[in-house]
Amino acid sequence: MKAIIAIAVLLISFCFSMNVEAQRVARNGKAKQPNIIFILTDDLGYGDIGIFYQNLRKKANDRSEPWTSTPNIDRLASQGAMLPQHYCAAPVCAPSRASLLLGVNQGHANVRDNQFDKALENNHTLASVLRASGYTTAAFGKWGLQGLDNEGPDWPAHPLNRGFDYFMGYMRHKDGHEHYPKEGLYGGRKEVWENRTNISDKLDKCYTTDLWTASAKNWIIRHKKAHAVSKPFFMYLAYETPHAVLQLPTQAYPTGTGIKGGVQWLGQAGHMINTASNKVDSYIHPDYANATYDNDKNSATPEIAWPNVYKRYATAVRRIDDAVGDLMQLLKDLKLNNTLIIFTSDNGPSIESYLPENFAADFFNSFGPFDGIKRDLWEGGVRVPAIATWPGHIPAGTVVQSASAVYDWLPTLTDAAGVPAPARTDGVSLLPSLTRHGKQRSSQVYVEYFQNQSTPQFPEFDSQHRNRKRNQMQLIRLGDTVGVRYDIKSHNDNFEIYNVRTDPQESHNLANNVGMALIQNKMKEKVLQLRRPDVEAKRPYDDELIPAITSSSIQAGLKWKSFTGSFNWVPEVSTLTSVGNGIAKSPVTNLYQFNKNGVLYFEGYIKIPKDGMYTFFIKADKGAFLRIHDATVIDADFGYVGGSERSGKIKLKAGLHPIKLYYTNQKGNNSLLEFKWKGESILRETIPSDVFYH
Repeated sequence: MKAIIAIAVLLISFCFSMNVEAQRVARNGKAKQPNIIFILTDDLGYGDIGIFYQNLRKKANDRSEPWTSTPNIDRLASQGAMLPQHYCAAPVCAPSRASLLLGVNQGHANVRDNQFDKALENNHTLASVLRASGYTTAAFGKWGLQGLDNEGPDWPAHPLNRGFDYFMGYMRHKDGHEHYPKEGLYGGRKEVWENRTNISDKLDKCYTTDLWTASAKNWIIRHKKAHAVSKPFFMYLAYETPHAVLQLPTQAYPTGTGIKGGVQWLGQAGHMINTASNKVDSYIHPDYANATYDNDKNSATPEIAWPNVYKRYATAVRRIDDAVGDLMQLLKDLKLNNTLIIFTSDNGPSIESYLPENFAADFFNSFGPFDGIKRDLWEGGVRVPAIATWPGHIPAGTVVQSASAVYDWLPTLTDAAGVPAPARTDGVSLLPSLTRHGKQRSSQVYVEYFQNQSTPQFPEFDSQHRNRKRNQMQLIRLGDTVGVRYDIKSHNDNFEIYNVRTDPQESHNLANNVGMALIQNKMKEKVLQLRRPDVEAKRPYDDELIPAITSSSIQAGLKWKSFTGSFNWVPEVSTLTSVGNGIAKSPVTNLYQFNKNGVLYFEGYIKIPKDGMYTFFIKADKGAFLRIHDATVIDADFGYVGGSERSGKIKLKAGLHPIKLYYTNQKGNNSLLEFKWKGESILRETIPSDVFYH
């Protein structure tokens, strides 16, 4: 009987483990890789989306507080997950988009501050890692990260040079301020590129929201015909609306949606899409055409019409909403149910319109329940709406209440594709929170930015935030606590500290409260430990020594783990299963017999003898990656030539510093790994084993 019970228990356990494995394969297995559509809007505020904020205004029915609607985006959110604690990487488009595509925060991205049109770093991108994982990749809409070394079509950071198989859109940042490229109503004609060909002359009366949507639909249809279900796709659909000009469409969104209705790609010069007719910049959505509001907050006086500029803004947002509904129906028509859709914005709302009328973000309170707008590090400038749906994987009605950042999407999407992210990513996979399976690692929310203007004086904002001079700014979030610094003069400047869960408007600065000194110090240390200086975006804290950590119990040597597998990059190992582990005196390769391709990962502390600048050197036969604290010191991965040397400098205080070293081996090679340093009173040498601890 005991034997029978034991066998039964084993069978139940086996069946359970097989079910778990089946779920894992269904989620991550290559045969089940989802299609991925990443929709990014431009300057769309957290408060612009119905389900995030506008529906609350409608419910309150205060006629002095107008509201808009986004029914399709709301429906998208109801079918999957809302992420109300989601942050962009920077409060302006170019650096925010660079961090998204590279999967790193602004302490590591090569595009920072207001470096529009700077070439996106030639490194792993969302598109390149997914393409290497079996995806066909395409980008539509706004790019603005091409580099100005050439005036096209051979831009150094053309999307085709950064992992995309196909591109249609605006290459230059400034072109994205105009939503009728051929007519050029504001600032002249703009250029739309299909791959490396300028097709602008064919785009009569093409409103860009319609243009990108129609071309994206056409591409999906063609991809489905060419590959059926055997080849997944990744689409980056980057609208440049509602930003800037606030132009109107030519006509109502075409009836029907999906494969036969909605906007359609016709491909005929002068009539490329089915809305390329009627009058440009003319159509106002009927929900807003005759809208009125109580402008003087006196119900006894007649209401007045919405100013034209706000009718335009509401129509532009609604047009994006129509496009989302159109795409949702197309996926249904094509039976592409295994599709992961992400919807978010690059930063908070702006006050730009380029029209004679002034535009203020507080007409609809596009910043939501927060203070701040685009270019602010108050929550309204960096907290953005985010939605994720994946039928059968993300339960409907999910609300993710943990904080996350836009650079989390790279490891999230690679996780969904069944591959590990590159070790260089600063993000974490959000799939555990989205799917409610597994343990969610904490996201690292960090922003740095410079801009020499001030926060608007909207009456909705806390008096302490109005007209605040920006200059050098910095934000870090630890749990529910956010530290913000404006107009930073030195690293000694204190953070203002807010609990943004209970005080989303950041009205109550906790910095001087009892017990906050420890958090203040932790924030000051952490912001030095997770970034690297950039000579083209200098900060007042660039020359600070990175503080050491204290540990009451350490032992000699580094912890190590080994992993087998063939990887296209040095992988982040957190999602991998190790095949060996132990303690090593120093990073060496003879800990594990690499009869297959694999990875060695070392983790622990390095003891720095004196304050000063230290240079680290690595040679590897295939690839390596070094972090000290959370700062990238050496990236010997993308483009690395085996056997060559890579180095990195970092200023460190004396004491213990956390270290992570990743090493990849190539089967048949000689397992080369050299790890050297030089620094204060240290000539260049192999790092001695007596400085490594765990």
